[in-house]
Amino acid sequence: MQKRTGSFKEDFSKNAYYRFLRSAHSNWLRFTTKLSEKIINEHLRGLTSKDRADCFVVDDSLYERIGFRHTELASKVFDHVSMKFKKGFRLMTLGWTDGCSFIPINFSLLASSKKENILGEVKSYDRRSLGGKRRIMAQSKGTDVMIQLIDEAITAGHKVRYVLFDSWFSNPHQIVELKDKGLDTIAMVKVSSRISYEFNGERRNIKQIYNSCKKRRGRSRYLLSVPVKVGQDKKDGHSVDARIVCVRNRINRKDWLALICTDLSLSEEEIIRIYGKRWDIEVFFKTCKSFLNLGSEYHGLSYDALTAHVALVFTRYMMMSAAKRDDEDERTLGELFYFMVDEVADITFNQSMRILVDAMLASIKTVFRASEKQITEFMNDFISRLPEYMQKSLLPNAVA
Repeated sequence: MQKRTGSFKEDFSKNAYYRFLRSAHSNWLRFTTKLSEKIINEHLRGLTSKDRADCFVVDDSLYERIGFRHTELASKVFDHVSMKFKKGFRLMTLGWTDGCSFIPINFSLLASSKKENILGEVKSYDRRSLGGKRRIMAQSKGTDVMIQLIDEAITAGHKVRYVLFDSWFSNPHQIVELKDKGLDTIAMVKVSSRISYEFNGERRNIKQIYNSCKKRRGRSRYLLSVPVKVGQDKKDGHSVDARIVCVRNRINRKDWLALICTDLSLSEEEIIRIYGKRWDIEVFFKTCKSFLNLGSEYHGLSYDALTAHVALVFTRYMMMSAAKRDDEDERTLGELFYFMVDEVADITFNQSMRILVDAMLASIKTVFRASEKQITEFMNDFISRLPEYMQKSLLPNAVA
């Protein structure tokens, strides 16, 4: 912005800035992870009740590129919003939410794992270097990258109760792996005949479970709630207990959706309520693309430079989210808030009415130079015209 407005007075040129962005030695994944940890644990954690469930949220969004043929690792990627293949990357993002504030933690720009779908240039890097590891992650499966991002966040000091994601990442293997890490999952169930759960001693897919059970009628918030076991195949090794809750689809009332939760202590209503926090990441993607110029501000061709650009956009959002919380949450005013609360609580309705009446009588005495007898007559006439509950609050003081 300083370059555009002509107010840039530093000793280096803009080329130095571009070289910095293109550097393969800057660990942007670590930077955003540590920065978000500081903001959450040292600033927002004190504003969040211990009873409130804070969560990791995982999702991806299309990062489209126009000059895809010259952009490193740009690929044909499937956009599950438009249900079409487009050119660019999938922006896999891990975020934190307490239902009030959303903070992005880290990310990866995912390319295609198939060579025939990669449209841009593919550069060779030492697989042991930071640039090489970044590109290996870019061409890994999205479900595996999700686990890597969560591991990075936990190592940096992030602590949450639940992990929220939609059906695109809802595989039994990921649910079991997260449970082994001490994290409970609340996710949308993928409606697939190839994914089965252990229910009443048999392996059944979600459609078979739904069709075999009696549904709740009336205005219940959910249609069905059943305990199942997730996993226990050659890939997972063991199973974990979970609960599947089926709800009506708001878009199509004749359809239904299923949620799975590995925390059996939660009620069905609480599972539905907590999963609603996942929508915060959709608002985050919309804000970054529409207002923070994600995808349109920087047109570099280097994969490292694009990673740096996304990290800077995420940093902007973190600052805005923290500032928004400070502006809207009165507890961020510190002790002044508590002093104000105590002062307001000490002033009762009776005292407030008496303060107003005393001020009015003092004005009458000063402006109209009324005698004490006239003021008494005015006061009695004024009180008699008030509602009964106001008369009760003023009459004892007036008589005294």
